[in-house]
Amino acid sequence: MVDAVVTVFLERLLNTLVEEGRVVNEFRDQFEKLQDELQLMQCFLKDADKQKRKNQTLHGIMAKLRELIYESEDILADCQLQSREDNQFSNGCLARIYPPNLHFQNQTGKRLRKINEKITDIKQSIMSYLGPSITNDMGRIDACNDQMPRWSSPVYDHTQVVGLEDDTKKIKDWLYNADVGILKIGIVGMGGLGKTTIAQMVFNDREIEDRFERRMWISVSQSFDEEQIMRSMLRTLGDASVGDDRGELLRKINQYLLGKRYLIVMDDVWSLDGNWWSRISEGLPKGNGSSVIITTRLVEVLRKMEASEAMHQPDILNGNNSWLLFRKIAFAASGGDCTKPELEKIGKEIVQKCNGLPLAIKAIGGMLLYKSHYHEWKRIADNFRDELGENDDTDCVVTKEQLVHWWIGEGFVPLRSGRPSTEAGEDCFSGLTNRCLVEVVEKTYNGTILTCKIHDMVRELVIKMAENDAFFKVTGRGCRHFGIDTKMDPKQLAANHKLRALLSTTKTGEVNKISSSIANKFSECKYLRVLDLCKSIFEMSLTSLLSHIGFLQHLTYLSLSNTHPLIQLPPSLENLKNLEILNVSYSQNLKVLPPYLTKFKKLRVLDVSHCGSLEYLPKGLGRLSNLEVLLGFRPARASQLDGCRIAELRNLSRLRKLGLHLVWDDEIGDSEVSALVNLQQLQFLTISCFDSHGSGLVDKLDKLYPPQELHELCLQFYPGKLSPAWLNPISLHMLRYLWISSGNLATMHEAFFGENNSAWKIEGLMLESLSDLEVEWKMVQQVMPSLKIVNASWCPNLLSFPIEDVGFRGGVWAKGENRR
Repeated sequence: MVDAVVTVFLERLLNTLVEEGRVVNEFRDQFEKLQDELQLMQCFLKDADKQKRKNQTLHGIMAKLRELIYESEDILADCQLQSREDNQFSNGCLARIYPPNLHFQNQTGKRLRKINEKITDIKQSIMSYLGPSITNDMGRIDACNDQMPRWSSPVYDHTQVVGLEDDTKKIKDWLYNADVGILKIGIVGMGGLGKTTIAQMVFNDREIEDRFERRMWISVSQSFDEEQIMRSMLRTLGDASVGDDRGELLRKINQYLLGKRYLIVMDDVWSLDGNWWSRISEGLPKGNGSSVIITTRLVEVLRKMEASEAMHQPDILNGNNSWLLFRKIAFAASGGDCTKPELEKIGKEIVQKCNGLPLAIKAIGGMLLYKSHYHEWKRIADNFRDELGENDDTDCVVTKEQLVHWWIGEGFVPLRSGRPSTEAGEDCFSGLTNRCLVEVVEKTYNGTILTCKIHDMVRELVIKMAENDAFFKVTGRGCRHFGIDTKMDPKQLAANHKLRALLSTTKTGEVNKISSSIANKFSECKYLRVLDLCKSIFEMSLTSLLSHIGFLQHLTYLSLSNTHPLIQLPPSLENLKNLEILNVSYSQNLKVLPPYLTKFKKLRVLDVSHCGSLEYLPKGLGRLSNLEVLLGFRPARASQLDGCRIAELRNLSRLRKLGLHLVWDDEIGDSEVSALVNLQQLQFLTISCFDSHGSGLVDKLDKLYPPQELHELCLQFYPGKLSPAWLNPISLHMLRYLWISSGNLATMHEAFFGENNSAWKIEGLMLESLSDLEVEWKMVQQVMPSLKIVNASWCPNLLSFPIEDVGFRGGVWAKGENRR
């Protein structure tokens, strides 16, 4: 965890040093010294983080380092703020009237020098605990390897296996049907789900032993070397192969396996670079039903190794099997029988909290194996903090977008070579879902994840790690991240001025009711970066609260989504010059946004969607050149001189996602119809004409060409009977997903069906609530040969579509599947 804190701080420090603010430059020597020390330490901080769990002294040292890094980050933020304030008085006589803040300079210099001294001492202490060998390894430790290698073997204890019969049967059936080439089978899932155990059961099955003449078990893990893997393969075949190069190793493997039916298990694969496997597999003999089983936490690994066609994800254990597995371990001394009735009830309570995860059941069962007294079991049950049992808190579902934006606000998302932060954040999210650490709850028609949650056992582990590193504590004291809810105590904020993030936590359909005593404490959290007040109702005046929030000048993220009754943003919020994300969506009473919004030069995300009373955005929005996401954009009409016209969008060259709300024809001038066509980074475009007026808007929309690079398009409440002329496979040759919902659309323009044998590359199509639309399925198939999924409902005039009740609730057609 400390390693991650250091990484985030170093990236922020490097970016700040490049900006070269005056105040930062005054302390450049100290900051650069700090940077050098931390970069040197990074190579062994991962090892120290692991070992601190077993060494209390090292744990204390790492905690001190973490606090110093946070303090350094606060100093850096203060320097940036001071630089900005100085710039206001940097000209002529104003500089003499308002000289630099000498007290700030003196205090900051002393603090930085003291921090550097302490960090130097800490470096020496950590190195002494890790041993002298660490100094020899500092130049060659792979900073990307964040876990010790995990070794596995084909041997397993069958007495500790329960409920995996169906899993092994499925894998065996695939193996029996293997024929040409090499069958690659993937077993994927979160840690502790039993992937390796399933592979072990199959590997040691008597029928499998008889079927395969050669069997090899290779433990890959995160630290692996292609040459080491080949040597491991040969060792299982009885060849030590000392001194051979890669080519010779692969030739030997081929000779041993030639003409044989073989089975290889590659256990615990992490690498997303599939080249190593390609080189090995190319040298393996093909045919005879030979097969490879790959276990991994990452779905992407299976794709890279071309094992996604035969992919199996084990399920968690049911209640009966969970209890059976627990009994086999916790009551092993009595042959798996619970001989003490008082332990059965508390044992089942503990098992229920494991939520079917085999590894968790085994771990807790092992802890209880040599404990026979009720009070010992009760203590473990009470400390096994599963708040789901009492508060049902873990049923909370969060949107992917909200989670990614939190990360961006805190600087957790690594930025490289000017890559959009929202794109990088989405990749981080994909990494968690691929590792099965985040569970998908809801997807769109094309597979895009909307909402998610985490497995209760993952949550327990995360909470424990967060508490150990003062990232989060249930009490709220001494931590830097905390959740806002109706039941929170004002003392939880009063005792903590280190907070970096305050996040609204609500379950679906609920709101937070925040008392004045709590709301008044928000502005005291001086170094707050992220403030999410969504779905909240306040006892005090919201205008008064927001006025105080204007003092939180380090804020990078502010969400007031669905916060009532939000009518306007007060002048004090103009001070929030560091804002990168502002969300005021679902504020039905919000009528106007202040002009100072156009001064937020760092703004990356602006969400004003579903603000029914908002008529337009302020003039000058085009100056926000860092915007990547703009949702709910309502252009000003010709008479609204203070509003932002659609033409200003031309300047937002970094836009990736845009949501337009168009109502009147004069919202698009004749010279503004090309406003979108050159937005080359734009991938997702939504055009909504809800509550539109007049027929003139259709003519303007027909000329409003999107960029050719567009990836996904959504048309909502389109007012025309005929689809726009630009909706064709030539103008939008990179379009992959199309969603048309509601409106008057009755006929697709002839260009939609292609010219000169042109065809769409669309893979996903959704048609919804289009009562007048007439389209024949045969024509859709002809012009969309890459189509994989169609979702259609409430479209009674669609002809021959392979979807039942397409005129009512409808359903989904997926390529290769039957009608449903």
